[in-house]
Amino acid sequence: MPAPVDLSALIKAYDVRGTYPEQLDAGVARAIGAAFADVVVLPEGAAGARPRVVIGNDMRPSGPELVGAFAEGLTARGIDVVLIGLCSTDGLYHASGALDVPGAMFTASHNPAQYNGIKLCRAGARPVGQDTGLTAVRELAGRYVADGVEPVAERGTVTERDMLTEYARFLRSLVDLSGIRPLRVVVDAGNGMGGHTVPAVLGTGAGLPGLPLDVVPLYFELDGTFPNHEANPLEPENLRDLQAAVVEHGADLGLAFDGDADRCFVVDENGDAVSPSAITALVGLREVERERAAGRTPTVIHNLITSQVVPDLLQAAGARTVRTRVGHSFIKAQMAEHEAVFGGEHSAHYYFREFFFADTGMLAAMHVLAALGGQPHPLSALADQYQPYVASGEINSRVEDVAAARARVVDAYVTQQGGGPVQVDELDGLTVSHWDGHPQWWFNLRASNTEPLLRLNVEAADEDIMEKVRDDVLSLVRTDAP
Repeated sequence: MPAPVDLSALIKAYDVRGTYPEQLDAGVARAIGAAFADVVVLPEGAAGARPRVVIGNDMRPSGPELVGAFAEGLTARGIDVVLIGLCSTDGLYHASGALDVPGAMFTASHNPAQYNGIKLCRAGARPVGQDTGLTAVRELAGRYVADGVEPVAERGTVTERDMLTEYARFLRSLVDLSGIRPLRVVVDAGNGMGGHTVPAVLGTGAGLPGLPLDVVPLYFELDGTFPNHEANPLEPENLRDLQAAVVEHGADLGLAFDGDADRCFVVDENGDAVSPSAITALVGLREVERERAAGRTPTVIHNLITSQVVPDLLQAAGARTVRTRVGHSFIKAQMAEHEAVFGGEHSAHYYFREFFFADTGMLAAMHVLAALGGQPHPLSALADQYQPYVASGEINSRVEDVAAARARVVDAYVTQQGGGPVQVDELDGLTVSHWDGHPQWWFNLRASNTEPLLRLNVEAADEDIMEKVRDDVLSLVRTDAP
């Protein structure tokens, strides 16, 4: 019997992601489909009912082949498959929630064209991560790659279903934009799935009534080779076209979606980026107000890289805030555990209880449109109140010895208390905070799971302090940089 194939470079902590076809080809996709059936779908299926899985894919050219192979793996193990075709990742989560079945989304999100991957979820869009089944899927899939997939006597069936209109109608039921003041919005889809979903949700592409929005499209053509720029708005250079177009068209704001359109980035009328932490605070306050109006005590989740303004404002508004690790599977688990109404990450993932505790950039964008269109001031003025502090953004440092670099920082800032009395925690990497003293600052230093990198985020009450802490920590980290 051949040894199992090691898929650890492909199947990681949160999802499946690798190059096509070197790491992820039809054979591997078929094996992962069969393993997903055995580990997740069959054990949680209802007795006597034929288990089903819903599958969607983004615009990458390799998607249809990989979807077909994954479906073969599922049907070989007796699972029925519902194909919804082209969709955003949050469109797949909606389908999983609405149909109450497990799901698989074929996407590599913001990664370059040669990549593809799979985001897996349980019924109701519940996450599948390293601690909730993905490790077992990886191990079994490795055996199936080596040994082949043995089909059961009664194979599953494959049907097709278009759910775009249902997705658009569902989102509109959560945020009513019909009464806002007219807004002009430039949307950069980056040749990704926003070009498919924005016309349906914010326009009339799905047959829904028009909204008081003048949408100026930028790169709406679906093209998984990304001919204009990478579909990763977290990188500032990928926002430049949007920023210029907002100013050129005199727009009220701009929205940028990543490749699978589950993240949304916002720029104001001047073309200036609004931080995801500010959006977390803005949307969080809207959700907190709605919860309190319904007589409930709201809980909001935020990861440990988000700005201090998030817990500051949300707690002042009467919310309980829960700080968590970075990563969508961790946030989703915390969302469900705490029945949280909303959650936000520094990377522009936004999670909603009413959206099956899953992340959706489109719903976050709709909240921003509702907040802006419900009052007369420009977005720059609205956003200012949610951006009182100065942040460094995430800075990566490639180092020869991650542990030694981290130890130098601990020695300087903790052992010797080089920054004065500090608070320290290791929830996710090393967080050192001097927020209760003066001057106010904090930083987080996290190691990459896959590369010899340390990721630094710094925030402070003013720019001089932020730059000093940033530069001091980077000098310690990069002492042995290659």
